[in-house]
Amino acid sequence: MAERKKTGGPIDIAVVGHTNAGKTSLLRTLTRQVRFGQVSDRPGTTRHVEAIDLDIDGQTLLRYFDTPGLEDSVALQYHLKQMPEALSPPERVRALLEGPEARGVFEQEAKVLRQMLASDAAIYVIDCREPLLPKYRSEIEVLNTCARPIMPVLNFVRSKHSREPEWREVLAAYGLHAAVLFDAVAPFVGAERQLYEDLSVLMRQHKATLQTVLLDLDRQAAERRVACAQRVADTLISAASMRREVSPEILADARAKEALVNAFRAELVDSVRRCVHDLLQMHGFERDDASLEVVPWTSDRWASDLFNPETLATVGRLLGRGAAAGAAVGFALDIALAGMSLGAATALGAAIGGAVSQGWGQAPRMLRNKIMGIEELTLDNSVLVLLADHLTHLCQVLQARGHAAQDTIELRLAPSSAYRKALLRLLEPLQQARAHPEWEHRSGQSRNHSRRREALGIELAHQVNAFLDADTKAE
Repeated sequence: MAERKKTGGPIDIAVVGHTNAGKTSLLRTLTRQVRFGQVSDRPGTTRHVEAIDLDIDGQTLLRYFDTPGLEDSVALQYHLKQMPEALSPPERVRALLEGPEARGVFEQEAKVLRQMLASDAAIYVIDCREPLLPKYRSEIEVLNTCARPIMPVLNFVRSKHSREPEWREVLAAYGLHAAVLFDAVAPFVGAERQLYEDLSVLMRQHKATLQTVLLDLDRQAAERRVACAQRVADTLISAASMRREVSPEILADARAKEALVNAFRAELVDSVRRCVHDLLQMHGFERDDASLEVVPWTSDRWASDLFNPETLATVGRLLGRGAAAGAAVGFALDIALAGMSLGAATALGAAIGGAVSQGWGQAPRMLRNKIMGIEELTLDNSVLVLLADHLTHLCQVLQARGHAAQDTIELRLAPSSAYRKALLRLLEPLQQARAHPEWEHRSGQSRNHSRRREALGIELAHQVNAFLDADTKAE
């Protein structure tokens, strides 16, 4: 029979609990592996013990074991109590595993107990929405017979049906005084850190290894936030620099003008979708994962929200009177161009300002367009504000989103004063990009950054990172 290893190798941790408590969901979140196991509302989804490693710098430090749910803990506890009193609790478990019941009536429970004995510790996942029935008390007693350190994890604590205080009281009655609050759908900030810190108390001999895991968690979070900020900044700069020349002939042809506007919108939406997919990947989510149904970000709803006149009017109120003075480009021609600006080169306020600051580098094009009657199609500031809001919001949501989440990420625009000021600060550096249509990144094009664009990207990424870190969206 497998026994707990003594020295060397990764720390083995059995993840145990009653059926459908969220064990697989927890492991998906802890390991950032959204494809691990099967998450379902159906009870008894996990039928076998499955291992999943947590690797750091190419070395496996932790090995988790996802176990089946305990199905009949009351009968199992009764069976163990009928064994000779001379046997210690772990010896009774071993006797059970060597008997015929382990291959019969207690087959599922035997898989759990066998893995408990072979592990260094156990994480006991509890669905704290469940009432404290006698079977759960029996479950705790059975797990304690394995004589392994047990760390309770109270899952689904955000539910309105949570019975967290009752569960804490029962756990304390059985000597389990420490418990980590964790929601596999929306983990609490710092929950992973608390889990590993508490495990290091239970397993002092493995404290150094668990400290390495803690340091790596902090490193990954910081690197992920920086990478997300850079990706968002790059997308915003590309959007601000979008510019299409419109000839008098196209302006005079309603269908041609509509086709141009639609193509322009489609290119922006495609650029944003690529950014969203990259952000999902950075957080360990799959682009087409059915359990992470980010519909508004990948469907036509995104496009409609992005250019919805009512949404843009809300953004206008957020910007405040005069906030975009000297920065808005051109003038709105008609409602069909909602979210865009179409104006003569001489009216390109921000672009001209950018041209002056950059040594009139854009002035020849503007003068040429004025002479030829060519106008230029660009994005209005309201769209840039909307993009900045949605993309930073998505980053914040993904930072605290469990890999078992199945709900849709909702778009929103929060009108708090702190948020408004921070968002406007993100908008300011983008005005420089308006004067540089060559800074746009189109699908399939190589990204050869100019030094000026790179410098702007670094500046904006710093602002986005600070925006994410400061949680400015709360009042």
